Amino acid sequence: MTESRGDRVDQRADPRGDRVDQRADPRVDQPSTDASIRWTPAGVLAPPPAGWEARAAQLDAVLPDLDWRALPEGAERDVFDAPSGPLARIAFGPADGDRVLLVPGATGSKEDFVLMLPLLAAAGYRVESYDLAGQYESYAAGPERLHPARRRYDADLFLDDLLAVLDAGSRPVHVLGYSFAGTLAQRALVAHPEAFASLTLLTSPPEPGQAFRGVKTIGAFSSLASPHQGATLMLWGIRNNLNKVPPGRLAFVRERFALTRRESVGDIIEAMMHTPDLRAEVAAVPIPKLVAVGSHDLWPVELHRRSAQELGARISVYETGHSPCETAPHQLVRDMLELFASA
Repeated sequence: MTESRGDRVDQRADPRGDRVDQRADPRVDQPSTDASIRWTPAGVLAPPPAGWEARAAQLDAVLPDLDWRALPEGAERDVFDAPSGPLARIAFGPADGDRVLLVPGATGSKEDFVLMLPLLAAAGYRVESYDLAGQYESYAAGPERLHPARRRYDADLFLDDLLAVLDAGSRPVHVLGYSFAGTLAQRALVAHPEAFASLTLLTSPPEPGQAFRGVKTIGAFSSLASPHQGATLMLWGIRNNLNKVPPGRLAFVRERFALTRRESVGDIIEAMMHTPDLRAEVAAVPIPKLVAVGSHDLWPVELHRRSAQELGARISVYETGHSPCETAPHQLVRDMLELFASA
């Protein structure tokens, strides 16, 4: 999902205290004419201008409507042989750089992070992402390929794939889990803490159990819907552009749905209705952690702030919705780089 951009306010809370530091960046109302901002024909800012971190909110405010299928020049595509089958993967940045793994959520794909790739690579990191099994170009991966075969896209299938990707390169890895993938990343951290250099949870479910119960407006009714019905509503809302995304983004999302297997979405919704309680175990792992959310996220910021405190994480709040990777990528990467520096 994607939300409209607005003024950006970065809120940082120390989970060990009550102080909140709010730092507002200037916003421009018209597209920038700064010669240092160089957009590729696809609309990807690469390479990033010098000192972009100080102008992160300004750069986020002038993001164009881009072609989300286009990757920065030099980005690599391949297919990873995961336990569930072939996963479409991309990588960008120096081959010997510390690894950063960006994991998309339900109905998402690796392209959700395309605006973050040049920023992380310019800082010297090797950035990777892949489509979850059954999603977009990983549509051929699924439970029927497991040994022995299974019938459902259960949480263990996605977890085993994530662990395999983590093992397919140097470790430890800086991991970002987006929405549902935030829960996967926490499970992987608890199982193999030595594989992680840091953990970023991007608009991830802030409560265990039935994760949708805290969602704004509809949370009180979410337990009445089956996973199949929940998936149907989600897909209907995205296809009909209820979030009012730009034409380029909408065209890509609709194209992506043509490949995504419907049952994988329903099974993810069911897994989110049984989110494990890993708060104590995650908090006990001594690595830097970040909770990154939009002020207009599906879940109230108050729940995310409480979650950050329980996990021993810092928190950054951006004036956007559920998809800061799309609408506030400069601010998000700025804060991730600060997190990495403390690892």
